[in-house]
Amino acid sequence: MAIKSRAVVIPRRNSIELRTVQVLEPKAGDVLIRTAFTSISAGTERMLLDGRMPHPALLFPVVPGYETVGQVVQVGARAPKELLGQWVYVGGARCFRGVNPAWGGQSEYISTEAERVVPLGTIDPATGVILALAATALHGLNVAQIRSSDRVLVLGQGIVGQLAARFAKLQGAQHVAVVDRVASRLAVSKADQVIDVTRESLDEAISETNINLIVEATGSMPALASALPLLANHGRVLLLGYYDHIHIPYAPVFMREAQILIAREWQFGPDGDLPRARDLLASGALDVSGLLTHRVPLDRIQAAYRLAFEDPSCLKLVVEWPRDGIESDVAHARTP
Repeated sequence: MAIKSRAVVIPRRNSIELRTVQVLEPKAGDVLIRTAFTSISAGTERMLLDGRMPHPALLFPVVPGYETVGQVVQVGARAPKELLGQWVYVGGARCFRGVNPAWGGQSEYISTEAERVVPLGTIDPATGVILALAATALHGLNVAQIRSSDRVLVLGQGIVGQLAARFAKLQGAQHVAVVDRVASRLAVSKADQVIDVTRESLDEAISETNINLIVEATGSMPALASALPLLANHGRVLLLGYYDHIHIPYAPVFMREAQILIAREWQFGPDGDLPRARDLLASGALDVSGLLTHRVPLDRIQAAYRLAFEDPSCLKLVVEWPRDGIESDVAHARTP
C-alpha cells in the first residue's frame, strides 16, 4: 500500500504546485513522519526552479526541500520504538511513487530510514528547520579549521552567513567581521564588526590585509573577488555558497599562497554535524534569535517561495503544515 500525501511539486521550470502524491509504506527499519514545518532553501531551490540543477535532481516533476520537522507517527518492526511520537528533523527522503524526489522534504508524510532522523529533544519544533543550514555552516567552519589567531570576514548575512559568523565566534576566532548591504540582516548579526557596504567601502572598514579566513556566503563571485586583496599571506577562502561556476582573479590568491576550501553539506552520522548543531541550539550556545523571520501557511506556498526568493529581509521562512482536521489519521491516507 501507498500513503496519500500532499506535497509541494515542481512540475516544470518556474512552476510550483500543491499535489497529492503517493508515499511508499515504511520498511522494517523505517519511520513514518507527519510534517509540521518545512522551509525553503533559497539558493538550491532557486536553481532547481530555474532548471539549472544538475542531473538527477532535475527530473520533473520533483518534490523539493530538505528542511523538514515533524512527528514520528509510525515505526517499522526494526526501528527504535522510542522514536514514536517524537519531534524530529529529517533532510528529505526518496520515498515517492511516480514523482522524483529532488530532496523530497516538502511532503505531508515522509517515510525514511530511522537512522536519518534527528530527534529535536528540547528544541522548539519550528526552530528545528534551521538545522540543515546550521549543520552546513558548522561543517564549513570545521573544514576551515578555525584558529584562535584568525581574523575572519564573512561575506553575506543571509542565513548561512549569519550562522557561519556565529560558529566562527564559538570556535574561538580572534575577530569576526560580517558584511552585507541589507540593513535588516545586519541588525541581527552577531559579530565583532558589522559592515554595511552601502555606507562604507569594505577597504575602508578593513584597512589592513590581515584577514586569515574569508567565508563566501553570498553566492557571488564578484563579491568574493573584491574581498580577496584583504587576505593575509597563507590565508584561506571558504566557499559556502552554491555556484554555477567558480571564477576569481588568480593574482590575489597566488601572491598570498591562499587555500580555496570547499565544503559539502554536512557530515552524517550520530556524531555528525546535524546532532552537533542540535546540541549547540539546545544548550543555548548557538543563538538563532531573529533568524526565523517569516511564517507562511502551506496553502500560500507560491507566496512563500516568492518571499524566500525576492525579499532580502527574509532570512529563514517557516512553512506551517496543517495539523488538525485534515487526514489526521494516518490510516485514512492509505490507498491500495
